Amino acid sequence: MELQQMRYVVAVAETNSFTRAAERCLVVQSALSHQIARLERELGARLFERTSRRVRLTSAGAAFLPAARQCLDAAERAAAEVAAAVGEVRGRLAVGLIPSVAAVDIPGALREFHEQYPSVRVSLRVGASDELVEQVRQGAIEVAFLDLPTTARPEGVEARELARDCLVAVVAPDHPLAGEPAVDLGRLSREVFVDLPAQTAGRAQSDQAFTDAGFSRDVAFEVTNTDYLSRLVAQGLGIALLPSAYVHQLTGVRTIEVTDAPVRVEYVVWSRADRTPAAAAFLAVLDIPAQSPPVTD
Repeated sequence: MELQQMRYVVAVAETNSFTRAAERCLVVQSALSHQIARLERELGARLFERTSRRVRLTSAGAAFLPAARQCLDAAERAAAEVAAAVGEVRGRLAVGLIPSVAAVDIPGALREFHEQYPSVRVSLRVGASDELVEQVRQGAIEVAFLDLPTTARPEGVEARELARDCLVAVVAPDHPLAGEPAVDLGRLSREVFVDLPAQTAGRAQSDQAFTDAGFSRDVAFEVTNTDYLSRLVAQGLGIALLPSAYVHQLTGVRTIEVTDAPVRVEYVVWSRADRTPAAAAFLAVLDIPAQSPPVTD
């Protein structure tokens, strides 16, 4: 069994096409098909069902695919480690982030990183904070930028606190509160809200703040993207609470100080067990030391 054969299988599985897989792998389709057929004979099982209309994994192919990906990842990691041993950083770097990162200029950091390490291929994945922590723990991504309420901490990963920030109210320009210099949670509790989905870390900090203050609120719209959230606010569908360091990026809305606002903490996190050369180099660009000090209150 050869790595190239595994690479071909993964490409076909991801594209659902022998033709597109061959284009991705820069080989002629007949060569790719021949290698996959050879692998199937070696394994004694068909990996794909082929018809004139579609290509899909068989049950054997579905069982084979995760292991093939792991082998390819391990081979790429081994090559990256060898390159690092002779002073070259290459390979891949997967970075996760929440949409409202404000403590770090992510595009600027990636530009500096790419200038220093042009051989590294970077993928960005946007998600919720709790999902990003889990993906770092599982090794799906190497570094993540996220935020949590002050009552929570990233668990099972290395973490460095980057900044603390109060939330502010975000309203449409013609909203009755738009001209107010400041409001409190009691006044805001009478409004309809647009917010992140329930059970996410970004939502939890606002929910907890209202609960602690003795108020409930009506969240009429839930969205996963803060940019789209602000667009709903601009249309007058509700108000929102967003980080003060982030809202300057938004247009078409007004912001108001909240006197008893909840506080969020931004973190960068990475794996405790297995840091790739590319991840170590990226953390160095961010001026994060090899061993991060414990996160404190």
